[in-house]
Amino acid sequence: MTKQYIYGIDIGGSKIELAVFDASLKQLESWRIATPQNSYQDFLNALVGMILSADHKYQCHGAVGIGMPGIVNANQQVLSANVPHATGKNAAQDLAQLINRPVAIENDCRCFALSEARSSVGLQHTRVFGAILGTGAGGGLCIDGQLYKSAQGIAGEYGHYALSAVLQQKYQLPILKCGCGLTGCIESYIAGPGLARIYQHFSGEVLTTFEIVEGLRKGDVFCQQSFACYLDLIGSTFAAIIMAYDPEVIVVGGGMSLVDELMSKLEEAIVPYVFADIRVPKIVLAEFGDASGARGAAILAKEQVGALA
Repeated sequence: MTKQYIYGIDIGGSKIELAVFDASLKQLESWRIATPQNSYQDFLNALVGMILSADHKYQCHGAVGIGMPGIVNANQQVLSANVPHATGKNAAQDLAQLINRPVAIENDCRCFALSEARSSVGLQHTRVFGAILGTGAGGGLCIDGQLYKSAQGIAGEYGHYALSAVLQQKYQLPILKCGCGLTGCIESYIAGPGLARIYQHFSGEVLTTFEIVEGLRKGDVFCQQSFACYLDLIGSTFAAIIMAYDPEVIVVGGGMSLVDELMSKLEEAIVPYVFADIRVPKIVLAEFGDASGARGAAILAKEQVGALA
């Protein structure tokens, strides 16, 4: 019997990663290339090249699933600020025609959520919210191990909740323009680069997020002040997620999830922003980490298009 393989492709603004999985979703290998920036055709050609390379190595026509940044709407059109040449395109359909097989596609943060809902922690719960805190902020809800599908594909886009007016006034924060075209999206403040923006607001100086975390650990006053504001903003935002979706557990991934000072205090930071009698769900670190996006895309491929020989 011919072995079956599944390709999970995680697309970002700067890199594309293809991971190969066997039929039991064990990851066999992965590799990355730079995301082409010149044209949509270059972008598609790069994907075709990666897929055909995997086909050749594994002597198969693997099932393909893609995680894309931005909104993937009900018509499978992509609305993406990070891959602008793909905006308004039906990337799954166009790629499927080039590789002669169906392609599953979903928002990358929702792929992360699906992967973590199928993790050792996620499988213990009915309602799992997966939240990415990295260069951006987004997520998805899974119920009984299945992605919650909203009418327009926007459920889970918590990074585009509006900045709390209460906290804007408390910290006198500037109102920032978001890359999505809206103004005041919380992503501008709580994604990784947001901590640097908050630090600049308080100190008037420029440091990287990494430098601010190091300064926090060394007792720098501006770093401590900036991080306290940052944690407060995330607490308020995660409270809004809880009010909207009422998950039993929130699984957090992305670069900021690796900051112990954040993860250890996040549940406590949520408490002031939910009703007094409401239990704050468990906040846990992603089991599959950076690999979860590709793994979630592979799960979609396996379930939506099937592993092809």
